[in-house]
Amino acid sequence: MSRSLSQCATLPSSLKVALRSAGYETVDDIAGVSAETLSAELGISVRDAESLVSATQAPKVPRMTQSAASLARMNVFTCKYPAVNRVLGGGLLRGHVLEISGPPGSFKESLACDFVQAFIKADEEVVFVDMQNMTSPHALSRLLESMPSAGTLLRYIRVHTLPDLLIFLRGLASSICPKTGLLVLNSLSFVFQSHPDLSSSKKNSILGNIRHNLLDACITRNVTVIITSQMATKMLHPDGSPATFDSGAKAVMVPRLGA
Repeated sequence: MSRSLSQCATLPSSLKVALRSAGYETVDDIAGVSAETLSAELGISVRDAESLVSATQAPKVPRMTQSAASLARMNVFTCKYPAVNRVLGGGLLRGHVLEISGPPGSFKESLACDFVQAFIKADEEVVFVDMQNMTSPHALSRLLESMPSAGTLLRYIRVHTLPDLLIFLRGLASSICPKTGLLVLNSLSFVFQSHPDLSSSKKNSILGNIRHNLLDACITRNVTVIITSQMATKMLHPDGSPATFDSGAKAVMVPRLGA
């Protein structure tokens, strides 16, 4: 039986809604459909459509480029919050993207740090990219002080501007080594706040490139990605299709990468 698209955790919820609206319910429904066709039907870029096809049609057998060590690693990681584990279907799956969105003061960073502990306990490297100084190296050191290997398994990187983030993501392949299991992008929404002049179309284009880079890392390098961000506003027409601030009839709050 073909897997339901709703079970594809790497797909943003808004894209799942668009797929259902276009009549696509299972992975087999997309098989054989070109990226150009999906782009036209879903109103997304061809590049995003190519990432969608790759994410849903990825082979179920291990890639030949993966090392034996990576194939022996854990595939599900749990946090200390049972309700979160249940929502994730038992835990965070390797090679998936998890976006943790919420208002200021919610436990986004705490949850991300809990998964950081889980990966380091499994002897896997974590690359922690902080964009707002919300989680300092000192705070991470205190959190991981009971783990002797944390000093060698945690890489902390500060990225405070949107251009710096895009440069980092462009060279993401060089930042990921065979032992890297988790990439955390903390406070993703912060780097956009210093660019209020960005048009909606330009911002969506940049977010599309970010999605493409992260999905590519998940698929080709078997890396898990966690993003924390503020909620974003999405405008909709009365029928639920995407709209602009000028043409929209209602607004909903959605995860920023799913906007």
